[in-house]
Amino acid sequence: MQPAFSVIFLTVLIGAGQGLFLALFACELSGFGTGQGERLALAQGGGLAILLSALGLVASFFHLGRPERAWRAAAMWRTSWLSREVIVLPMFMAICAGWALAHAAGWAGTRLIGVLAVVVCLALFVCTAMIYASLKFLQEWASKLTLLNYLLIGTASGTTLAAAFASFTAPRLVPALALAACLLTLVALAGRAASLVRNARLKPRSTIQSAIGVRNPVVRQRSQGFMGGSYNTREFFHGRSAQALRSIKWFFLAAGFVLPAVLLASLDPTRGVLLLSVVVQFAGLIAERWFFFAQANHPQNLYYQAVS
Repeated sequence: MQPAFSVIFLTVLIGAGQGLFLALFACELSGFGTGQGERLALAQGGGLAILLSALGLVASFFHLGRPERAWRAAAMWRTSWLSREVIVLPMFMAICAGWALAHAAGWAGTRLIGVLAVVVCLALFVCTAMIYASLKFLQEWASKLTLLNYLLIGTASGTTLAAAFASFTAPRLVPALALAACLLTLVALAGRAASLVRNARLKPRSTIQSAIGVRNPVVRQRSQGFMGGSYNTREFFHGRSAQALRSIKWFFLAAGFVLPAVLLASLDPTRGVLLLSVVVQFAGLIAERWFFFAQANHPQNLYYQAVS
């Protein structure tokens, strides 16, 4: 598939926002947030989670041919995971805003609001991942590992961001958050590696021979039927070489998982190390999401594999 950067930024940003909220709420459940300064820190963190989600939502508009009709994306909520994501994302932002506001104002009941936000947050992970996992004809996506990896990568990147954020607002939380981010990043690495191993073993369900009913083992396409490119040749294939894909794969494994885990492994990482972990991990996860989309091999490429 041809990766769309608008969708790449959408999924990376909202995943980090969700993970950041989950990390902050875990801090609240552990007893953090009793003093005014601590409550203000949680409110600011909630605001950052909302900002990331909002930036992802804005990025998604660049993927629309007619942005003024974006509201129609929610119309098929009974059958479409995309429509459900369009509905659940603003719900998560609204409830998270209520949680942050309650902390800023010193209101009671923040944990109850937080539990509701957690439920909606997990539902958003499911909706986003199922947009791709439900496409049975794309074998690379049609796996339970897709849902698992969206959840793990989002929580890992969000917790890394939470550790960096805590270095400014609540230093005593840094060791615990850095350790949690390191462990989550390693678990996310294991999940992503499992999906890479699985996809490497996939066998195409269709071949040129099965498509045209010819059993001869030597069948080659010389032309797709016309002399130039088309929507099909642009949107359903990334155009990169196998060597380029391998390079991107090793880059995202290193930058998205291995290097952040190494940087976070210190029991008391400095603010500079934490900020570097965030930057490196975000760069790696953008590459990871690009690879996720590019690796999916649309069956139509059996026909549209040669321009002329």
